[in-house]
Amino acid sequence: MPTFCRHNRLLHHCPICAREQHVELTPVISPGSPRTGTGQRDRPKRASDRAGGPRESRTGTAGGSRQPGAAARLQVRRLERGADDGYRVELAPGLRSSVEAERLADELAFAATRLGALSERPPGLYAEVAGPGDVEERVWLAFLIAYLCPLDEEDPFAAVRAVRTPWRSPELPDLHAVRTGPRSAHDSTGTLRTLEAYRAWAGRGGSQAAAFTGDPGWTPERRFTRVFERLALPGLHRDVRFDLLVTLGCLGLFALTPGQLIVGGTDEVTVGAKRVFGIGERFVLEGRAAALARACALPLAALDLGLYNWQRGQRASVGLGPGAATDEAARARARAALEL
Repeated sequence: MPTFCRHNRLLHHCPICAREQHVELTPVISPGSPRTGTGQRDRPKRASDRAGGPRESRTGTAGGSRQPGAAARLQVRRLERGADDGYRVELAPGLRSSVEAERLADELAFAATRLGALSERPPGLYAEVAGPGDVEERVWLAFLIAYLCPLDEEDPFAAVRAVRTPWRSPELPDLHAVRTGPRSAHDSTGTLRTLEAYRAWAGRGGSQAAAFTGDPGWTPERRFTRVFERLALPGLHRDVRFDLLVTLGCLGLFALTPGQLIVGGTDEVTVGAKRVFGIGERFVLEGRAAALARACALPLAALDLGLYNWQRGQRASVGLGPGAATDEAARARARAALEL
């Protein structure tokens, strides 16, 4: 009787299960047309080939509907993966490399370090958001920081400081030449539609404070989810909304605590979660993310920036600046949970 694996293939045809169960892999060979000396199958030439006309390329067809400049905007990023060295852990079933697991532990620990800094010793403009003063001005500053994202430079807040305008002012920031950080949602064309939509959103609520508070009877977790949903404004992607709410909660402006990672889509956090947890179903991803956070004794919010940096392959410090130290205790807990 033929044996089928969990991928619904014959066991000896599956490169994954054959390796795991020490079964000799038999490649599937399909009969094909005779090959020429150049290694390509003979095929009749198309009319455009015979006439010397343009040939279809992998980026589109000649004379097709692709817009001018589309090829220049196309970016292909090759994802580097650690070699499969036999690493397996129940909390992160998608990982096959201890090198990737080590990197994940480092990024989770760094993300937790940033959350601790926001709560205890806010750096740069975050301290102004946490300090005394008009709550509307402080919330507006927090929004600008999240929207533009701090730079990975010695002065992470230089760009925000240069363009910020008061909340009470009718003038919006001039963002045509602003520099942005890695998680920014700002459109490089300089459009202000997101800022305009945000001001209109706050106006419908009566004030920013009222809009972020919602129902006073909500739990911090429910408030986080509901406000996250309501902040689905034009141009305001998941990363900015999530980080803004986490920041406002850590800095003590509102009772906001994420009860879930809110994955879904093609953002770096969602793609990273799918890779780490080995599945794409949202509810399973949320459950596995919560289990990993508990095992690492880290806030669930740490998985947001942690997975973002892990998937991106380059650390975004988001306000702490380059070379910021990582909490070694948090790193040790993450490594222990990942059985490293």
